[in-house]
Amino acid sequence: MAEASPFLASKRYAVVTGGNKGIGFEICRQLASKGIMVVVTARNEKRGLQAVDNLIKEYGLSPHLLVFHQLDVTDSASAASLADFIKTQFGKLDILVNNAATLGASAHSDAFLSAVQESGGWYELEGTGVDMNEYFVQTYETAEECLNTNYHGYKRMVEALVPVLQLSDSPRIVNVSSFLGMLKYMPNEKIRAVLNDVESLTEEKIDEIWKKLFQDVKDGKSLEKEGWPQYLSAYMLSKMSINSYTRIVAKKYPTMMVNCVDPGFVKTDINCNAGTMTVNEGGERPVKVALLPHGSSTGLFYRDNQVSSF
Repeated sequence: MAEASPFLASKRYAVVTGGNKGIGFEICRQLASKGIMVVVTARNEKRGLQAVDNLIKEYGLSPHLLVFHQLDVTDSASAASLADFIKTQFGKLDILVNNAATLGASAHSDAFLSAVQESGGWYELEGTGVDMNEYFVQTYETAEECLNTNYHGYKRMVEALVPVLQLSDSPRIVNVSSFLGMLKYMPNEKIRAVLNDVESLTEEKIDEIWKKLFQDVKDGKSLEKEGWPQYLSAYMLSKMSINSYTRIVAKKYPTMMVNCVDPGFVKTDINCNAGTMTVNEGGERPVKVALLPHGSSTGLFYRDNQVSSF
């Protein structure tokens, strides 16, 4: 990946969703450490303010580079409130990092972590042929929450913040995705083809795919037989949808740098801390994409610090 270079303007402003813990917190830390003014957002005001306090007191970051604003990505009014705040306080936005996400399933954390430790790792556990649905239980409600947060939440943020991003001389959107969002993990060939057809891909087509998943879940059909991923199907589809949406937005706003990035298999709450990377390592990857040189390519998926196939 190319080295980052300074933006055209001296003062830079960034928003990070889900910035109070995990990868989001680390992204906030690393951006602020580079002199960028960071708006740390979280649903819970107390936790968000505590995160800002930790960044200042424990990491020695300047209080002039950090501010908290409450944000619920599932609420359009909340997104609009943030957009108004940014326009009033800063007059523009340079970087949006969409990071907030949910697993889309109830996890039996202790049992799963024990199984991972006994087998030597998540991948090794999968190799034993164990039914991962024993550890991750997806329902219609958890799948709905996943769609609303991981996909529609990202869309709400983009739609609300594009007007202030367009006031920047080098606007960037970074959508934090996952290797599980790669199309090779979608067994259904027809769905895979739709999501990979960049020229004719639309938000409406992505919505139709979600309708199919919800109908199959509601009808109690075997998701595996219907061509969905064997487990965490909503989560994996949400990340595939984000990757696809990234390409749609990049095409719609050619003057912006809009990319998605896999932070890696990082130890966080969302995977029951079964990851193999630290949050520091995971935060570095989205930050590198956020700070790519002005005029770099757009509509790409970054994995392992390089451009990857979708």
